[in-house]
Amino acid sequence: MAVDPNEDDTTERRTVQATYRAASGDLVKVEWDRLLVDEVASGQPVREFRWYRGRQHYSGWYAASTTGGLVAYESRLELARILLADFDPGVVGIAAQPFQMSGWDGVRQRRHVPDLFLVHADGLVTVVDVKAPWRMKDPKVIAQFGWTRSVCSRRGWAYETWSGVEPAVLENVRFLAGFRRRHLLEESLIEAVLETARGQRSIGGVEAALAPSFPAEAVRPVVLHLLWSGALVADLRRPLGGMTGIRVAA
Repeated sequence: MAVDPNEDDTTERRTVQATYRAASGDLVKVEWDRLLVDEVASGQPVREFRWYRGRQHYSGWYAASTTGGLVAYESRLELARILLADFDPGVVGIAAQPFQMSGWDGVRQRRHVPDLFLVHADGLVTVVDVKAPWRMKDPKVIAQFGWTRSVCSRRGWAYETWSGVEPAVLENVRFLAGFRRRHLLEESLIEAVLETARGQRSIGGVEAALAPSFPAEAVRPVVLHLLWSGALVADLRRPLGGMTGIRVAA
């Protein structure tokens, strides 16, 4: 049988490598198909984060309720997407700068570190790249996105490019994040609030119904925590307040 002299080169050009930083801090390089979801989700950012005077981007660490650990971000826009992921009850894992992927796109060799790696309760994985809206039409960015999407599809992973959400939604989620820590609340009120919410239509209605037994300053943080956790649902496109309509999640 004839051997194609270009076969090795073709195979090399189809191969994608992934480099990630394990929880131990060690760098690990594997073929794309051998990249383990659990190890990436529990690992550290593959890039080192640096802070210095005059830096244009705002970097930091976010304490995620989903993972119970810290998630790094390199900009306020990335932080916004992390907040939304932490708010999503269907997300069970969040990793930032999860790996570097490298390989050929058919024309040139590419290297890329996606911004986020999200693991969902149903087993789905979503790889996310965050970019400012004005960069979304940059031909170089579009080409990078196209290659990344193609590589992710080989694993059956979803790929998302994200540039923002409605300001009111983000502000509400940012506000609710202040109530994400359950242990700081009066946990004994949770069942009473949920039961009362089945017969009331607003935050203020729940507070009024419970007023004979519990002060509003104890009830409202519990309501807001339950909105964060997804046990209660509200329209977050409008500012939150006493008149905000709520319902118990199905």
